[in-house]
Amino acid sequence: MTVALPDGTECRYSVSDNVSVMYQFHCSYILLFRNAGGEEHFLTPDLLKRGLDVLVRRFYQPVAGWFETNGDKVDVVFSNARRNDPLFTTQRLDMGYEELAQHVHASNVDLFVPATPRGVIRGDGAPMPMFLARATYLAGNEGVVLGVSYHHALMDGSAFWEFMANWARVCRQLHAQDAGTDASGEPSLPHPPAFGLPDSSHLLDPARQFEHTEYVVVDADKCLWEFKPGADVITERVFTVSTEHQAEIRQMAKDAGVSFTEMLCAVFWKEVNDARLRARPALAAETALFTCAVNPRRQLGVPATQCASPVLNTAAAVTVGALAQLDLRGVARLVSGAIGRCTGAYAASSYAFLRAQLQREAGERRQHGRVAQRVMLTYVRPDPVKCTVSSSRTFPIYQTDFGFGPPEYVRPPFLPFDGCVRIWPTPRYSPAPGAAPAPIEVYASLPEHVDLSAAPLLSRLPVRA
Repeated sequence: MTVALPDGTECRYSVSDNVSVMYQFHCSYILLFRNAGGEEHFLTPDLLKRGLDVLVRRFYQPVAGWFETNGDKVDVVFSNARRNDPLFTTQRLDMGYEELAQHVHASNVDLFVPATPRGVIRGDGAPMPMFLARATYLAGNEGVVLGVSYHHALMDGSAFWEFMANWARVCRQLHAQDAGTDASGEPSLPHPPAFGLPDSSHLLDPARQFEHTEYVVVDADKCLWEFKPGADVITERVFTVSTEHQAEIRQMAKDAGVSFTEMLCAVFWKEVNDARLRARPALAAETALFTCAVNPRRQLGVPATQCASPVLNTAAAVTVGALAQLDLRGVARLVSGAIGRCTGAYAASSYAFLRAQLQREAGERRQHGRVAQRVMLTYVRPDPVKCTVSSSRTFPIYQTDFGFGPPEYVRPPFLPFDGCVRIWPTPRYSPAPGAAPAPIEVYASLPEHVDLSAAPLLSRLPVRA
């Protein structure tokens, strides 16, 4: 659904007809910009705020909307007559650029990102922030940090970074107009904004029955909407995958008949699993769970600009001991099978399965006043050994140039939950065909006791703790 200016009319679209409704939390990121040229008016609050206002009021009205619940249904509602405008704040710190950069690299979200409430959508009509931003300035004007947070039920990762690239583009145009070098007047966006998810029921295949391992139905008191820390102390390790190591992994992928991403996932799942088994042999009979965020837009026939959250976290599970017995090719094929099952028919069936579960829960609540069992995302389940992967390396993260150059560094938040693995671009990385090779990074949250010194590949990757 492409959004037109509602002109006072209340508009809405559903987030409960697909998996969007399960992502009831905020995602936060930190962008670091260096004022290398000593610009006097560098990324000013006025420019950022004006650009955000133009973007949201003209093109992204749902970002100033709110969630509305009715039984098992959740809608995003927006109108010019009532606005839940994004919060934009500023602060000034008395520190130098290098100290500022250290805080960014350390993922100091509390310092740079506005505090958000719990993202669980309530039925009392209380407004939920859809997007928040804070610009941090230095007394010496050496740089700016932009801390941002968005509600994941409104946008998925790719749509969010397109939103950020669009915000940057509007600010560039406003900055050029202020300088008298752009007389075009009307903003143009590199990524057309769109919201909602088209009906996928036509893709359902009654002759096929799928096992939807991306969900698990549990006793209501055990249902989790978000990760819960376990007993282990979790630390983050940032692996740099050089162009040489990427070439090695691509050859391994080619030999196994899988993609580069699938082989990279297999490396982390197997080598971390094996390290944990070496340290604790009693884990052999426990579950080793792999999940990967898969974007099925192509399979659904949905344009890449669609701004819903159709992402499915497909899953594969074996015992820790069985995974250790497999060679890397065998693990890569397990990963490939989990990711590859996400066809259009599978995704449509997945949404239908979820809707049926939510309708069952709503019916039980109406009839009995309580729900015995609830559906949750499998990747949130607290299994003993997990590898939960998401890849952002193709997103336009370093295209967020507000008129003063792209960010020097963009920091995903540290998530202190066992097994979180995020594949992330570096400033020079581009997924475009023919682009020059550049390193990528992998942010892995692991128990501090996990020793990867004997891991065949991970032990050779440089690590920034």
